[in-house]
Amino acid sequence: MEEANQSVVSEFIFRGLCNSRELQNFLLLPFSMLYLMTVVGNLLVVFLFITDPHLRSPMYFLLANLSFVDFCVSSVTTPKLIIDFLKDNKTISFGGCMSQILCVHFFGGSEMVLLVTMAYDRYVAICKPLHYSSIMDRQKCVWLVLISWVIGFVHAMSQLAMILDLPFCGPRTVDSFFCDIPLVIKLACMDTHTLGILINADSGVLATTCFIILLISYTYILVTVRLHSKNGASKALSTCTAHITVVLLFFGPCIFIYLWPLSITWVDKFLAVFYTVITPLLNPAIYTLRNRDIRNAIKRLISQHMDSKDNF
Repeated sequence: MEEANQSVVSEFIFRGLCNSRELQNFLLLPFSMLYLMTVVGNLLVVFLFITDPHLRSPMYFLLANLSFVDFCVSSVTTPKLIIDFLKDNKTISFGGCMSQILCVHFFGGSEMVLLVTMAYDRYVAICKPLHYSSIMDRQKCVWLVLISWVIGFVHAMSQLAMILDLPFCGPRTVDSFFCDIPLVIKLACMDTHTLGILINADSGVLATTCFIILLISYTYILVTVRLHSKNGASKALSTCTAHITVVLLFFGPCIFIYLWPLSITWVDKFLAVFYTVITPLLNPAIYTLRNRDIRNAIKRLISQHMDSKDNF
């Protein structure tokens, strides 16, 4: 009888980044530009890898996959955020909410493992340069990328499985701009304290494990090269700076959100914007600006376009 009297929630309502209509109108253009730059930047890296024969090394194969994942991460949440700036009633269907949760954790988990794979690639390239081509052959690169996607999918399904059958029958307002699990489970019509710990532990363990592996990997790279060359440390640091920067930008907000015991709304929203909007934009910018091969590939692409335009 109690179940019969409960109404099932068919949609959720987002509070968004802020309540001010003037501020939402102001944020519309900047966030639209950020998303446009994210799409163009990441898909440009993928396009360059596919079309430019000079970018056929394992590092660029992994970088192209990272750019594609970043494009997907941003596309799961940012378009909805931009559209909602124009709306007073920011709603999402139950199925849409569950799809957001699945995709955010799928692409996010895949990116974590992919960053570990990229650290392994740098380790082999710097510490075992003579064996690089034999160790990081194309088949192994494909398998490593597939493993990152599989782990991301398993992680996402485990998260979704824990919340899919929760009873949502009362409050339906999510104090964010997308469906984030810690906020969604608070709306369930049952005690979710234990479940929340399990969910945070699932995400937190994956993020923390990958982060620790990355810290150990890059530390080992720098120490190893330092022992073999007087000037090697600065060269290795220059090579790995882009990777280390991306790691800190991506893992910092994730670990804070899922492992920090206190929840501060504005801090959570800022960090959510950072890892869903800002980080996917910064990744291609960081790699492109610091990488001579990609800059040269862009110049060749522009040159070919100009030549074809002149011939026409």
